[in-house]
Amino acid sequence: MNATDPSPAPAWPVWPDYALVEDLLPSLRQFAHDGRVALATLVTTEGPSPRPLGSEMVIAADGRVAGYVSGGCVEAAVASEAAMVLAEGRPRLLDYGVGSDVVDIQLSCGGRIGIFVRELVEPSAYVAALLLARRERRTVTVFASAASGAWQIRDGVCEGDADTYAIVQRPPLRIVAVGGDPVTLAVARLAPFLGMEVTLLRPHGPQTPPPELDLVSYDARSLPVALAELVLDDRTAVYSLSHDAEVDHAVAARALRSPAFAVGVLGSRNKIDTRVQRLREGGIGDDELARLHLPAGLPIGAQTPHGIAVSILAQVSQRDRARMP
Repeated sequence: MNATDPSPAPAWPVWPDYALVEDLLPSLRQFAHDGRVALATLVTTEGPSPRPLGSEMVIAADGRVAGYVSGGCVEAAVASEAAMVLAEGRPRLLDYGVGSDVVDIQLSCGGRIGIFVRELVEPSAYVAALLLARRERRTVTVFASAASGAWQIRDGVCEGDADTYAIVQRPPLRIVAVGGDPVTLAVARLAPFLGMEVTLLRPHGPQTPPPELDLVSYDARSLPVALAELVLDDRTAVYSLSHDAEVDHAVAARALRSPAFAVGVLGSRNKIDTRVQRLREGGIGDDELARLHLPAGLPIGAQTPHGIAVSILAQVSQRDRARMP
């Protein structure tokens, strides 16, 4: 709230819609456009924590929030503290949970968390820098001064020190879905709800994708051309859902020779040995095959397109989580 706006801050939300916001940059851009904005970051955890280190929450000067840093136990308190940070112009390190001096706020998980809250200076430049890194799919580290909250961004994964918090910002997970059947559509529709970007390949398909899909890119060219130009990184999963053995083999072989962290093929369990043997004969080794999921998806008994898509996206999430420290 600025000096010319006497309106009270909005009441705390009855339902935690703010916690469903996966991508904070649009909210941060909007909040900053409307006034000053604070950023709260989970910087320490002891014992169990419902949110990973680096989780963030954006708080507008008028009290609007997006994102969350705990399981709902402290968000209202963090928003109140953020208002004080904006009023005083000094960052704060908040301490909640077992052993904290704040006895009236307890964490249901039984852990302890530290949350660094600061006013985000030059938020437009901050958003622009992170958006550029995202477009270029670069991992960067945001350094925030513990004393002032001033920030700078460096490429790669870096460590902070006693005077600086280091928050690693990685590109969103991306899933490359190859095919044009109902399961492919379901994967493409559901993935963005999990914060995943989607690239859709449909060889010799329609020139335009379904208009309701939120895609990073769509490629209807021949498979050899599309695969040759496909850029894959270690934040990308590749799933062939084509029901065509030749397409599936070409996609799996290309993906397993790349840094893609998960590769899946939809199909019958009876064909697993044949598919794996063909890949081995093509020079794919055990280390590469360890990233291959045959058949695609977790075994949850799904039989509908959306159910199978859920099993695939759950597998991607599980695989990504398993490689994190």
